[in-house]
Amino acid sequence: MELLEICKQAKEVKGNIGILDTNTKNSVLRKIADAFIKDSSYILTENEKDLKNGRLNHMPEGLLDRLMLTDERIVQMAEGLRQIAALDDPIGEVLSMKVRPNGLKIGKKRVPLGVVGIIYEARPNVTADAFGLCFKTGNVVILKGGSDAIYSNIAIVNVIRRVLEEVNVAKEAISLIEDTSRETAAAFMKMNDYVDVLIPRGGAGLIKTVVNQATIPVIETGTGNCHIYVDETADLEMAVNIIMNAKTQRIGVCNACESLVIHEKVIDNLVPKLLPSLQTKSVEVRCDERIKACADIQSDIKAELVKPATEEDWGTEYLDYILSAKTVSSIEEAIAHINRYNTGHSEAIITNDYNHAEKFLNEIDAACVYVNASTRFTDGFEFGFGAEIGISTQKLHARGPMGLEALTSTKYIIYGNGQTR
Repeated sequence: MELLEICKQAKEVKGNIGILDTNTKNSVLRKIADAFIKDSSYILTENEKDLKNGRLNHMPEGLLDRLMLTDERIVQMAEGLRQIAALDDPIGEVLSMKVRPNGLKIGKKRVPLGVVGIIYEARPNVTADAFGLCFKTGNVVILKGGSDAIYSNIAIVNVIRRVLEEVNVAKEAISLIEDTSRETAAAFMKMNDYVDVLIPRGGAGLIKTVVNQATIPVIETGTGNCHIYVDETADLEMAVNIIMNAKTQRIGVCNACESLVIHEKVIDNLVPKLLPSLQTKSVEVRCDERIKACADIQSDIKAELVKPATEEDWGTEYLDYILSAKTVSSIEEAIAHINRYNTGHSEAIITNDYNHAEKFLNEIDAACVYVNASTRFTDGFEFGFGAEIGISTQKLHARGPMGLEALTSTKYIIYGNGQTR
């Protein structure tokens, strides 16, 4: 189907989708969750086609991991929809109601955004999450996935549309632009007559392109150069456990730790504990002279996995088994370094000093700031949103993991009894 026709149909049905009652929306989401499980073999077969092409094209391991679906991940996709169904419906919620001196009652309530466009890369689970969140909030969604995940995305959308038809809900509540060309993506970014908001999800290049080229309002989701600062009072065993989780549990995600900042007073005790653990996962550490000197005298550390850092390393989102490490002499220096090089995503401090924890929380400029916990929790599912439409690193109109409320707007409702001005 041509892009223009997809956008026109989405705009035509947005009124009908926007007034669906909560029970209907929840029932549809649960039926689709069941269908994902029932049709998992079909989805996995199509996903394997994408994985095969990815391997042939020498896709990096981190991106292959993002692309891969498994039985467990399909179960998680289904559970995400069920969680969304179990959440309160924000649509129609009256946020305030005040009476003016002239007797007018002026209120504000939540309403859908309308037609939401999402441009994303090799993340087929985004297809399910995006539909679930948009549908629960009465929005129509148009998806523009990348060529790397085209078979997976088609399969997931086919399952969703089949269920919508079975329950007599407009299947145009979700559409997938199957033409994966750059030209079509560029044209989609300018469909402001039909699409109300555009959300890019992917690498820095994709996000920058959408922000610079779109005529549709954009909610910017950012890359994740996420830091962990190990304070001078940190529990070092805790620090090692958190860093290992944040760096190695999944390397190809935006909330993985990419950069360490370490207080100089703990380097001699932390490095002998941390580097051997990181090297069990073959993590390469790119560090300053102070950390490298400590590593060089450790007999159980592989020298080839410890390299001098360059200026570029401090600001790099690797999405790989690589980690930068910087020495600082104070929490003030740590905060300054992080605020200079971070991407506004997720930052963490490991500390036993309450005042340092509060200072870090107050002064770090990021969507999510942690004390003594892994950055890997920056996720809609983990935050109890069921799923997320993306993680916004901007400050308008949403910030952090974007759940249901982030996909709504507001309208003023005014009750009178004949007032004129």
